[in-house]
Amino acid sequence: MFKRSQVDIWFDRFNMFFILTGLVIIMYPLYFVLLASITDPSAVQMTLLWPEKLSFEGYKKILDSANLWIGYKNSFVYAILGTFINLCLTLPAAYALSRKDMSGRNTIMLVITFTMFFSGGLIPTYLTVKELGMLDSVWAMVIPNAVGAWNLIIARTFFQSTIPDELLEAAKIDGCSDAKFFWKMVLPLSQALIAIMVLFYGVAHWNSYFNALIYLREQDLFPLQLVLRSILIENQIHNDMMTDLSSMGDQLRAAELIKYGMIIIAALPLLILYPFLQNYFVKGVMIGSIKG
Repeated sequence: MFKRSQVDIWFDRFNMFFILTGLVIIMYPLYFVLLASITDPSAVQMTLLWPEKLSFEGYKKILDSANLWIGYKNSFVYAILGTFINLCLTLPAAYALSRKDMSGRNTIMLVITFTMFFSGGLIPTYLTVKELGMLDSVWAMVIPNAVGAWNLIIARTFFQSTIPDELLEAAKIDGCSDAKFFWKMVLPLSQALIAIMVLFYGVAHWNSYFNALIYLREQDLFPLQLVLRSILIENQIHNDMMTDLSSMGDQLRAAELIKYGMIIIAALPLLILYPFLQNYFVKGVMIGSIKG
Protein backbone atom coordinates (compact mmCIF):
# COMPACT_ATOMS: atom_id res chain seq x y z
CA MET A 1 0.00 0.00 0.00
CA PHE A 2 1.29 3.43 -0.96
CA LYS A 3 2.34 5.47 2.06
CA ARG A 4 1.89 9.20 1.80
CA SER A 5 4.80 11.42 2.71
CA GLN A 6 4.66 14.07 5.39
CA VAL A 7 4.90 16.74 2.68
CA ASP A 8 1.72 15.45 1.03
CA ILE A 9 -0.08 15.30 4.36
CA TRP A 10 0.84 18.87 5.28
CA PHE A 11 -0.01 20.02 1.76
CA ASP A 12 -3.53 18.60 2.16
CA ARG A 13 -3.86 20.20 5.58
CA PHE A 14 -2.90 23.60 4.23
CA ASN A 15 -5.35 23.19 1.36
CA MET A 16 -8.14 22.26 3.75
CA PHE A 17 -7.30 25.22 5.96
CA PHE A 18 -7.45 27.69 3.06
CA ILE A 19 -10.66 26.13 1.73
CA LEU A 20 -12.36 26.36 5.13
CA THR A 21 -11.11 29.94 5.57
CA GLY A 22 -12.55 30.88 2.19
CA LEU A 23 -15.82 29.16 3.06
CA VAL A 24 -16.13 31.14 6.28
CA ILE A 25 -15.35 34.42 4.49
CA ILE A 26 -18.02 33.70 1.87
CA MET A 27 -20.70 32.24 4.14
CA TYR A 28 -20.49 34.54 7.15
CA PRO A 29 -22.09 37.61 5.45
CA LEU A 30 -25.07 35.43 4.48
CA TYR A 31 -25.21 33.97 7.96
CA PHE A 32 -24.98 37.43 9.51
CA VAL A 33 -27.87 38.75 7.39
CA LEU A 34 -30.02 35.76 8.36
CA LEU A 35 -29.30 36.24 12.07
CA ALA A 36 -29.73 40.02 11.86
CA SER A 37 -33.18 39.55 10.32
CA ILE A 38 -34.42 37.75 13.46
CA THR A 39 -32.32 39.54 16.11
CA ASP A 40 -33.21 42.73 17.89
CA PRO A 41 -31.12 45.51 16.27
CA SER A 42 -29.84 46.63 19.68
CA ALA A 43 -28.12 43.24 20.01
CA VAL A 44 -26.70 43.11 16.48
CA GLN A 45 -22.94 43.45 16.45
CA MET A 46 -20.42 42.99 13.66
CA THR A 47 -19.34 39.73 15.33
CA LEU A 48 -22.84 38.28 15.69
CA LEU A 49 -22.50 34.49 15.91
CA TRP A 50 -25.92 33.41 17.19
CA PRO A 51 -29.37 34.98 17.59
CA GLU A 52 -29.85 37.28 20.55
CA LYS A 53 -33.19 38.78 21.65
CA LEU A 54 -35.16 37.07 18.90
CA SER A 55 -37.59 39.32 17.03
CA PHE A 56 -39.70 38.43 14.01
CA GLU A 57 -41.27 41.88 13.77
CA GLY A 58 -39.51 42.63 10.49
CA TYR A 59 -40.85 39.52 8.78
CA LYS A 60 -44.31 40.22 10.21
CA LYS A 61 -44.40 43.70 8.71
CA ILE A 62 -43.14 42.43 5.35
CA LEU A 63 -45.62 39.53 5.22
CA ASP A 64 -48.50 41.80 6.28
CA SER A 65 -48.05 43.80 3.08
CA ALA A 66 -50.81 42.94 0.60
CA ASN A 67 -48.53 43.74 -2.31
CA LEU A 68 -45.84 41.22 -1.32
CA TRP A 69 -47.53 38.20 -2.86
CA ILE A 70 -48.49 40.21 -5.93
CA GLY A 71 -44.81 41.10 -6.30
CA TYR A 72 -43.81 37.44 -5.94
CA LYS A 73 -46.35 36.43 -8.60
CA ASN A 74 -45.21 39.17 -10.98
CA SER A 75 -41.53 38.25 -10.54
CA PHE A 76 -42.28 34.61 -11.34
CA VAL A 77 -44.30 35.64 -14.40
CA TYR A 78 -41.55 37.95 -15.66
CA ALA A 79 -38.85 35.33 -15.01
CA ILE A 80 -40.72 32.47 -16.72
CA LEU A 81 -42.12 34.43 -19.66
CA GLY A 82 -38.93 36.43 -20.14
CA THR A 83 -36.71 33.35 -20.04
CA PHE A 84 -38.94 31.59 -22.58
CA ILE A 85 -38.66 34.54 -24.97
CA ASN A 86 -34.91 34.72 -24.37
CA LEU A 87 -34.46 31.07 -25.29
CA CYS A 88 -36.69 31.31 -28.37
CA LEU A 89 -34.55 34.15 -29.72
CA THR A 90 -31.08 33.36 -28.41
CA LEU A 91 -30.72 29.69 -29.33
CA PRO A 92 -31.76 29.90 -33.01
CA ALA A 93 -29.69 33.06 -33.50
CA ALA A 94 -26.63 31.50 -31.84
CA TYR A 95 -26.92 28.34 -33.92
CA ALA A 96 -27.26 30.31 -37.16
CA LEU A 97 -24.19 32.38 -36.29
CA SER A 98 -22.22 29.23 -35.48
CA ARG A 99 -22.71 27.83 -38.98
CA LYS A 100 -19.66 28.30 -41.19
CA ASP A 101 -21.82 28.50 -44.33
CA MET A 102 -23.69 31.58 -43.10
CA SER A 103 -22.52 34.60 -45.04
CA GLY A 104 -21.76 37.77 -43.08
CA ARG A 105 -21.76 36.03 -39.71
CA ASN A 106 -18.52 37.72 -38.59
CA THR A 107 -19.95 41.16 -39.38
CA ILE A 108 -23.14 40.36 -37.50
CA MET A 109 -21.15 39.13 -34.50
CA LEU A 110 -19.11 42.33 -34.56
CA VAL A 111 -22.29 44.41 -34.42
CA ILE A 112 -23.68 42.27 -31.59
CA THR A 113 -20.42 42.51 -29.65
CA PHE A 114 -20.45 46.29 -30.15
CA THR A 115 -23.75 46.50 -28.24
CA MET A 116 -22.04 45.00 -25.18
CA PHE A 117 -19.96 48.15 -24.80
CA PHE A 118 -22.12 50.89 -26.33
CA SER A 119 -25.87 51.47 -26.31
CA GLY A 120 -28.29 54.12 -27.49
CA GLY A 121 -28.77 55.40 -23.94
CA LEU A 122 -31.62 55.47 -21.47
CA ILE A 123 -33.75 58.21 -23.07
CA PRO A 124 -33.80 56.72 -26.62
CA THR A 125 -34.59 53.31 -25.13
CA TYR A 126 -37.45 54.74 -23.08
CA LEU A 127 -38.86 56.58 -26.11
CA THR A 128 -38.67 53.38 -28.15
CA VAL A 129 -40.56 51.40 -25.51
CA LYS A 130 -43.13 54.20 -25.26
CA GLU A 131 -43.68 54.37 -29.03
CA LEU A 132 -44.16 50.61 -29.13
CA GLY A 133 -46.95 50.97 -26.56
CA MET A 134 -45.28 48.77 -23.96
CA LEU A 135 -45.31 51.17 -21.01
CA ASP A 136 -47.19 49.80 -17.99
CA SER A 137 -47.34 46.32 -19.47
CA VAL A 138 -45.70 42.94 -18.96
CA TRP A 139 -43.91 43.32 -22.31
CA ALA A 140 -41.86 46.25 -21.02
CA MET A 141 -40.18 43.79 -18.65
CA VAL A 142 -39.39 41.02 -21.14
CA ILE A 143 -38.98 42.53 -24.63
CA PRO A 144 -36.26 45.24 -24.27
CA ASN A 145 -33.70 42.67 -23.04
CA ALA A 146 -34.95 39.74 -25.10
CA VAL A 147 -31.43 38.78 -26.24
CA GLY A 148 -28.31 39.10 -24.14
CA ALA A 149 -25.17 39.59 -26.22
CA TRP A 150 -22.96 37.71 -23.77
CA ASN A 151 -25.35 34.77 -23.56
CA LEU A 152 -25.57 34.72 -27.35
CA ILE A 153 -21.79 34.48 -27.59
CA ILE A 154 -21.73 31.64 -25.02
CA ALA A 155 -24.41 29.71 -26.95
CA ARG A 156 -22.63 30.28 -30.28
CA THR A 157 -19.37 29.01 -28.81
CA PHE A 158 -21.14 25.93 -27.45
CA PHE A 159 -22.64 25.07 -30.85
CA GLN A 160 -19.31 25.58 -32.61
CA SER A 161 -17.44 23.30 -30.22
CA THR A 162 -20.11 20.64 -29.64
CA ILE A 163 -22.10 20.15 -32.86
CA PRO A 164 -19.76 18.62 -35.48
CA ASP A 165 -20.12 19.51 -39.16
CA GLU A 166 -20.16 15.81 -40.03
CA LEU A 167 -23.44 15.41 -38.13
CA LEU A 168 -25.07 18.08 -40.28
CA GLU A 169 -23.68 16.55 -43.47
CA ALA A 170 -25.04 13.12 -42.52
CA ALA A 171 -28.45 14.61 -41.74
CA LYS A 172 -28.56 16.44 -45.08
CA ILE A 173 -27.75 13.23 -46.95
CA ASP A 174 -30.86 11.73 -45.30
CA GLY A 175 -32.90 14.69 -46.53
CA CYS A 176 -33.08 16.62 -43.24
CA SER A 177 -33.72 20.37 -43.53
CA ASP A 178 -31.88 22.97 -41.48
CA ALA A 179 -34.93 23.67 -39.31
CA LYS A 180 -35.56 19.98 -38.64
CA PHE A 181 -31.87 19.42 -37.87
CA PHE A 182 -32.00 22.24 -35.30
CA TRP A 183 -35.13 20.91 -33.58
CA LYS A 184 -34.42 17.19 -33.82
CA MET A 185 -30.65 17.08 -33.42
CA VAL A 186 -29.16 20.29 -32.07
CA LEU A 187 -31.56 21.01 -29.21
CA PRO A 188 -31.54 17.46 -27.76
CA LEU A 189 -27.73 17.58 -27.76
CA SER A 190 -27.74 20.99 -26.06
CA GLN A 191 -29.54 20.24 -22.82
CA ALA A 192 -26.63 21.52 -20.73
CA LEU A 193 -26.59 24.78 -22.69
CA ILE A 194 -30.36 25.19 -22.35
CA ALA A 195 -30.10 24.68 -18.58
CA ILE A 196 -27.34 27.28 -18.41
CA MET A 197 -29.33 29.80 -20.45
CA VAL A 198 -32.41 29.22 -18.29
CA LEU A 199 -30.30 29.79 -15.20
CA PHE A 200 -28.56 32.92 -16.45
CA TYR A 201 -31.66 34.54 -17.90
CA GLY A 202 -33.90 33.47 -15.02
CA VAL A 203 -31.62 34.94 -12.36
CA ALA A 204 -31.30 38.17 -14.36
CA HIS A 205 -35.10 38.51 -14.62
CA TRP A 206 -35.61 37.71 -10.96
CA ASN A 207 -33.12 40.34 -9.81
CA SER A 208 -34.21 42.96 -12.35
CA TYR A 209 -35.78 46.12 -10.96
CA PHE A 210 -34.44 48.99 -13.08
CA ASN A 211 -36.74 48.36 -16.06
CA ALA A 212 -39.73 48.19 -13.70
CA LEU A 213 -38.64 51.42 -12.06
CA ILE A 214 -38.61 53.16 -15.45
CA TYR A 215 -41.43 51.56 -17.42
CA LEU A 216 -44.06 50.61 -14.80
CA ARG A 217 -46.40 52.90 -12.87
CA GLU A 218 -49.16 50.48 -11.90
CA GLN A 219 -48.39 48.85 -8.55
CA ASP A 220 -50.22 45.68 -9.61
CA LEU A 221 -47.41 45.13 -12.14
CA PHE A 222 -44.51 45.76 -9.76
CA PRO A 223 -42.03 42.88 -9.37
CA LEU A 224 -40.93 41.71 -5.94
CA GLN A 225 -37.88 43.97 -5.87
CA LEU A 226 -39.97 47.15 -6.24
CA VAL A 227 -42.55 45.94 -3.72
CA LEU A 228 -39.83 45.41 -1.12
CA ARG A 229 -38.38 48.82 -1.96
CA SER A 230 -41.80 50.40 -1.41
CA ILE A 231 -42.17 48.67 1.97
CA LEU A 232 -38.78 49.99 3.08
CA ILE A 233 -39.52 53.54 1.92
CA GLU A 234 -42.88 53.55 3.69
CA ASN A 235 -41.26 52.56 6.98
CA GLN A 236 -38.56 55.21 6.57
CA ILE A 237 -41.20 57.87 5.96
CA HIS A 238 -43.08 56.80 9.05
CA ASN A 239 -39.85 57.08 11.04
CA ASP A 240 -39.30 60.64 9.84
CA MET A 241 -42.85 61.62 10.87
CA MET A 242 -42.55 60.22 14.39
CA THR A 243 -42.49 62.77 17.23
CA ASP A 244 -42.57 60.40 20.19
CA LEU A 245 -39.03 59.21 20.92
CA SER A 246 -40.02 55.77 22.17
CA SER A 247 -42.22 55.17 19.14
CA MET A 248 -39.44 56.42 16.88
CA GLY A 249 -37.01 53.97 18.46
CA ASP A 250 -39.41 51.09 17.90
CA GLN A 251 -39.92 52.07 14.28
CA LEU A 252 -36.20 52.40 13.68
CA ARG A 253 -35.63 48.91 15.06
CA ALA A 254 -38.42 47.58 12.88
CA ALA A 255 -36.91 49.30 9.83
CA GLU A 256 -33.57 47.60 10.49
CA LEU A 257 -35.26 44.22 10.76
CA ILE A 258 -37.20 44.89 7.56
CA LYS A 259 -34.01 45.67 5.62
CA TYR A 260 -32.39 42.38 6.55
CA GLY A 261 -35.63 40.46 6.13
CA MET A 262 -36.10 41.81 2.61
CA ILE A 263 -32.69 40.46 1.60
CA ILE A 264 -33.68 36.97 2.76
CA ILE A 265 -37.13 37.06 1.14
CA ALA A 266 -35.80 38.34 -2.19
CA ALA A 267 -32.95 35.83 -2.33
CA LEU A 268 -34.82 32.82 -0.91
CA PRO A 269 -35.96 31.24 -4.23
CA LEU A 270 -32.47 31.51 -5.68
CA LEU A 271 -30.86 30.18 -2.50
CA ILE A 272 -33.16 27.15 -2.66
CA LEU A 273 -32.46 26.46 -6.35
CA TYR A 274 -28.74 27.17 -6.43
CA PRO A 275 -27.48 23.99 -4.66
CA PHE A 276 -29.26 21.88 -7.28
CA LEU A 277 -28.05 23.96 -10.23
CA GLN A 278 -24.53 24.99 -9.20
CA ASN A 279 -22.92 22.50 -11.62
CA TYR A 280 -24.50 24.37 -14.50
CA PHE A 281 -22.79 27.59 -13.37
CA VAL A 282 -19.45 25.76 -13.65
CA LYS A 283 -20.39 24.45 -17.09
CA GLY A 284 -21.36 27.95 -18.16
CA VAL A 285 -17.95 29.28 -17.18
CA MET A 286 -16.23 26.44 -19.03
CA ILE A 287 -18.31 26.98 -22.18
CA GLY A 288 -17.43 30.66 -22.16
CA SER A 289 -13.76 29.81 -21.84
CA ILE A 290 -13.67 27.69 -25.02
CA LYS A 291 -12.36 29.57 -27.98
CA GLY A 292 -14.85 29.56 -30.85
